[in-house]
Amino acid sequence: MAAPSCRIGIVSTRLAGTDGVSLEVVKWVNVLERMGHTCFFFAGECDWPAERSYVVPEAHFEFPEILELTSDLFDKYKRNPETSKKVDRLKNYLKEHLHKFVRDFEIRLLIVENALSIPMNVPFGLALTEMIAETGMLTLGHHHDFFWERSRFTVGAADDYLRAAFPPTLHSIRHSVINSFAQRQLALRTGASSFVIPNVMDFDSPAPESDGYADDLKKTLGISPEEYFLLQPTRVVPRKRIERAIELTSRLARPCALVISHASGDEGSRYMDYLREYIDLLSVHVVFAEQQFKDVRGRKPDGTKLYSLADAYFPADLVTYPSSIEGFGNGFLEAVYYRKPILMSAYEIYRVDIRPRGFRVIEFEDYITQNIVRMVQELLENKALAREIAEHNYDVARHYYSYSNLETLLAAAINLLLGD
Repeated sequence: MAAPSCRIGIVSTRLAGTDGVSLEVVKWVNVLERMGHTCFFFAGECDWPAERSYVVPEAHFEFPEILELTSDLFDKYKRNPETSKKVDRLKNYLKEHLHKFVRDFEIRLLIVENALSIPMNVPFGLALTEMIAETGMLTLGHHHDFFWERSRFTVGAADDYLRAAFPPTLHSIRHSVINSFAQRQLALRTGASSFVIPNVMDFDSPAPESDGYADDLKKTLGISPEEYFLLQPTRVVPRKRIERAIELTSRLARPCALVISHASGDEGSRYMDYLREYIDLLSVHVVFAEQQFKDVRGRKPDGTKLYSLADAYFPADLVTYPSSIEGFGNGFLEAVYYRKPILMSAYEIYRVDIRPRGFRVIEFEDYITQNIVRMVQELLENKALAREIAEHNYDVARHYYSYSNLETLLAAAINLLLGD
């Protein structure tokens, strides 16, 4: 039975831009509102309509005082009393605003997007936990990745905070994860059960054909007409292993340009510096194009065009996805949605949850071998084969990863929370 419509608060450190969490929230909101619910938004940065949003800058993980605290908590082995006082002060401040958000928008149910999963903003996670404990607010934790999956957070001076809030185990909270490995780890580490709700795309509504807007994208990015366009649709962080895509580009013995669509994200600049040195070493044509892409089309202040992330796929001949670790794989689903052939590494979640569905990709384990290079060359040159594989993958994804699948899973989770 469908749950009655209700007012849902979506809470995260950031609900803006092109990061994986923010993009997945758009999909959830589309489905939730199709189900009859009304969504409101609390974050440190927010792209949603102002009349339904509550923005508190201190909730953002890049707020200066939060960045300082994160360094104090995870770059050191002991916590000084002043750090604890700062955490407590910010926690109470954020908690007051969370209470006000719930009151002002008459929220009946919260969906917390990764703010109770990864400790990018420890005071915010603690504030959420205390607010939920104080109100008994029905809450669905949507966990994209956990602190134990990132070496940065496994040693530090915040063990008590991590046990308390990342994630909390309160009677009014239900948990959802995006893969079966996370489900097992959450149960082993906390005793909490969870739903597996994988990432999705709107496969029931096929991707639009190019409308011509991106016809000049290769020219804009400095790619010549005869070059193959290889797209790396990820942030520049070490676990994406972009050096594998750079190596492939070098070894193809074809005119190629590798386009990296996203910025470096939240893990510093050292990896970007390494990639630039590697690019110079191999003399490969690589375009760091984050300044050209936004979540929607637009114009820069000087009038030049901005392209959407979707536009990046139209001219792409191949999508590279060599990650060592992924919570699920938004870039993989996007490549399937836009019907592009894929080179990818067999990361654990892919092997366990995705590969059994029957997708056809060029897959490697740890290294780019000469056989992998030959298979990519064949796909680039045999457009009919590339189209055949892309159509097959789309049909598989429509069966398993569509909005209709998400609606079924969300209805079950909300019904459980509401007691229906």
